Amino acid sequence: MTAVTHDGGQDGASPQPGGGAADPQKLLTPVLSAHWDESDSYTLAGYRRHGGYRALPKALAMDPDDLIAYVKDAGLRGRGGAGFPTGMKWQFIPQGDGKPHYLVVNADESEPGTCKDIPLLFANPHSLIEGIVIACHAIRSHHAFIYLRGEVVPVLRRLHLAVREAREAGYLGPDALGPGKDLELTVHAGAGAYICGEETALLDSLEGRRGQPRLRPPFPAVAGLYACPTVVNNVESIASVPALVDHGKDWFRSLGSEKSPGFTLYSLSGHVARPGQYEAPLGVTLRQLLDMSGGMRPGHRLKFWTPGGSSTPMLTDEHLDVPLDYEGVGGAGSMLGTKALQCFDETTCVVRAVTRWTEFYAHESCGKCTPCREGTYWLVQLLRDIEAGKAARADLDKIADIADNINGKSFCALGDGAASPIFSSLQYFRDEYEAHLAGRGCPFDPEKSTAWGDDPSSAHLEVNA
Repeated sequence: MTAVTHDGGQDGASPQPGGGAADPQKLLTPVLSAHWDESDSYTLAGYRRHGGYRALPKALAMDPDDLIAYVKDAGLRGRGGAGFPTGMKWQFIPQGDGKPHYLVVNADESEPGTCKDIPLLFANPHSLIEGIVIACHAIRSHHAFIYLRGEVVPVLRRLHLAVREAREAGYLGPDALGPGKDLELTVHAGAGAYICGEETALLDSLEGRRGQPRLRPPFPAVAGLYACPTVVNNVESIASVPALVDHGKDWFRSLGSEKSPGFTLYSLSGHVARPGQYEAPLGVTLRQLLDMSGGMRPGHRLKFWTPGGSSTPMLTDEHLDVPLDYEGVGGAGSMLGTKALQCFDETTCVVRAVTRWTEFYAHESCGKCTPCREGTYWLVQLLRDIEAGKAARADLDKIADIADNINGKSFCALGDGAASPIFSSLQYFRDEYEAHLAGRGCPFDPEKSTAWGDDPSSAHLEVNA
């Protein structure tokens, strides 16, 4: 993605992705992604060349409580899914308790469709490290952890390099937070469990136990890592802090909407002409992003999409103009989540897509609670029968009933995420479910939804459904 500044200037030579009706010069606001196209963007030299670590002395000169209030007043909300105010989460840490305080960065990005934190860490890891140092000063922490999805080994290597560079430059290690105030940063690679994206399961995994969600209360702010006060933040949330401090809270609030201010990364994927990361103010619409990305693939139309990954209720082409902020998407009956915009055209079978997502959640369920462990299993069995045309009409009500017994009743949000596509797909596409039953099988050709589906030369290829 090329770098287009907020005032309309351009900092890159590579072509702008998209075009169309929306003017990217005015709409896009690359901050975190502004220099991803440079070959050394991940290095300390590349980060410093564009003002990297300029915000750090400003932050360290502030009183920790004043810094927390500053981030809170700016309105930065967590970019990991729920949108909880970042400054408020920092404020929950008790002070003067005599215990160590910890900052844990959740980089266990594993949900289908979600793909913003991994490219951010790969191309611009120092923005996260600078944000970590600032956040540790605010919550009075001397040890931070980055919990990374273990499969992304190239990102792990770049993180290790960035931490080593920051330590050698004095941003980490002895006196990093001021005279006599050391800061240690540990990069931990997970073992590939999606459940560890849930913050308390992540903490259990960090402590060497099996990753399973904890009963709350106590909350991590009171008894988190090693039973000490802990803040768990998403990668993008912490990486956004240096720009906020450097440019000021008024600048940050000038972007986005009133209740959802600032810039963010939208991950556009699926049947779009030019998928990728589009950094824009909160409140942009999918129609505008599709205009910039060249729209849906030629000759096809949008059928359904997810605003925040597979765990958020799907929307349809009726929602193209919904503002993509927390309030706008919530008002449309879904959640902004991680801004993972998966777009599917009319060649896609909704039942097939929902079945594959549900198989993922059943596989990744940690098994701690009965509603999720048993419910996701039975959802998969029924959905497979529906897809094959072997189910009865009563099974449509049965999957809705099972989803209802999972939603809000499981130990963590994994169960809610598994139920969301069931509810929303039945709401918008119940007739498609019924068509599978009436026709005794799926009426869609799975090859048509593939990347080569429109290529006549691929007719001889065999496709494993």
